[in-house]
Amino acid sequence: MKRIVTVAVIIAAAGCARGPQPIAAPVPATSATSATTPAAVVQQSAPNAPARASSSAPTSAPSAEPRDSMTARDSVRVDSSDVNRSAKEMFGDSLAHAAGDSAVDSTAAEPSWDIDVHSYESRDRVERYVRMFSGPAKEHIEARLERGSRYEPMIRAKLRAGGLPEDMYYLALIESGFDANAYSSAAAVGMWQFMTSTARDLGMRVDWWVDERRDPVKSTDGAVRFIKDLQEQFGSLYLAAAAYNGGPGRIARGLSRYAGDLEGTTGDDLFFALADKDYLRSETREYVPQLIAAALVGKEPARYGMVINPEPAFAYDSVRVGPATPLSAIASAAGATVAQIQELNPQILRGVTPPKDSLIVRLPTGAADSFPSAFAALPKSERVGLATVETRKGQSMASIAKKSDLTAKQLASYNPHAKRLKSGNLVPGQLLVVPTAAVVAAAVPVPDPAIERYGSSRSTTMHVVRSGETLSGIAKRYHTTTAALMRSNHLKRAMIFPGQSLVVHSGSKRSVSVSSSSKSSAKKRKVGAASSSTHSPPS
Repeated sequence: MKRIVTVAVIIAAAGCARGPQPIAAPVPATSATSATTPAAVVQQSAPNAPARASSSAPTSAPSAEPRDSMTARDSVRVDSSDVNRSAKEMFGDSLAHAAGDSAVDSTAAEPSWDIDVHSYESRDRVERYVRMFSGPAKEHIEARLERGSRYEPMIRAKLRAGGLPEDMYYLALIESGFDANAYSSAAAVGMWQFMTSTARDLGMRVDWWVDERRDPVKSTDGAVRFIKDLQEQFGSLYLAAAAYNGGPGRIARGLSRYAGDLEGTTGDDLFFALADKDYLRSETREYVPQLIAAALVGKEPARYGMVINPEPAFAYDSVRVGPATPLSAIASAAGATVAQIQELNPQILRGVTPPKDSLIVRLPTGAADSFPSAFAALPKSERVGLATVETRKGQSMASIAKKSDLTAKQLASYNPHAKRLKSGNLVPGQLLVVPTAAVVAAAVPVPDPAIERYGSSRSTTMHVVRSGETLSGIAKRYHTTTAALMRSNHLKRAMIFPGQSLVVHSGSKRSVSVSSSSKSSAKKRKVGAASSSTHSPPS
């Protein structure tokens, strides 16, 4: 099996990354550095590219060393011919068409899938979506597959390392079209369309400054863990996919309700048997057929008249920078454009690293070695993107914003918790964060902060009951009462079971979202990735 392997390069590191550890990622060696170092190179990274998917069960990747390893290691540069060969293995004849080759390699191996597509490809629902994907939606699917080719090596490697079939890669095609900035009307965000509460449960950071649901690497780590947990719960990959879309509670209740009718049905057949009961929501019932159709068309695009031009693999160098560092300064020191830095770091929402946290950010490959000195050489006014001012009597958002050539609305977006922002004068002695114009230009607009409820004092969520939990324990966690939970969920007795979904009206100050894993793919819509005029959202 051919893999693209990249080994970390360490010059200096300061601290560790916030968030969960990737399942299969390069492991940097670290060395001590001065606390005054403005920026420290952390790692040079490119995802492992798997060979063509096989029909056998996926094998686990070698276990990674601990992230705090002190072992120095050499750089391994990947020859572009290796990338091209690996991509040709993955995409088969579609590359020949893309390159203008008229001849088809008759010796190419027949495609194979590591999810069961052949047992269900003749079902009406699957056939309907194959016709749709290769017919009316052909150009749309081609564009999604081309965008996905950038992330495919990374996603397949993480699925394989997580013990899942690599062809679950196509679930992200159905969820978001591999758009890291996809945003649904239900506030599901990112390539894998996570709600805020689910993402946080999986270890992702979601707040006013950073939203790791948009991070292709960390959100893929979360998706692998979530799908694996669902597969273990239901014993079926396709039931796990249905639960990913419609919520594990609904799937669990359906299996219990129709236990007699489903007796003797096992494995992935259970999904189709349950779907035939007219119990699942239409969206969830169609979800798995869409996944199978996407895998059929995506693995053999040329067969369906598609031409896929693969994009360069998602590869990058990484450095740690300090708090309040503008993306514009990072771009200047890396010899890149702001748009390039935004595309590599879609999780950074406000055009600047958080005011109080250093952050690992990604750079174009080859930029890490010279970054620290180039960054240090920048004027201080370019390296610091946020200033703090104390309000005085009679000042308003508009008057303070005007001094920095900003609008009141722009200033307010960097001060979500400040008092009396909407009208009138500000409270004297209040501290406001004031961004530079360069920071504002690189910010990502949050489509609907009212839905996200950052910092809300009261919110609603769907809690999926885990084994061993009690109603009173869940009530305590969400700062509510057992009686309130029973009322909200129409429970006559304080009895719950694993997999059950509970509506929770929380009084917690911790921000949670409208719902958990139950979301509406049918309502998905996408928004632009940034407000800067130099940035074009992925097509």
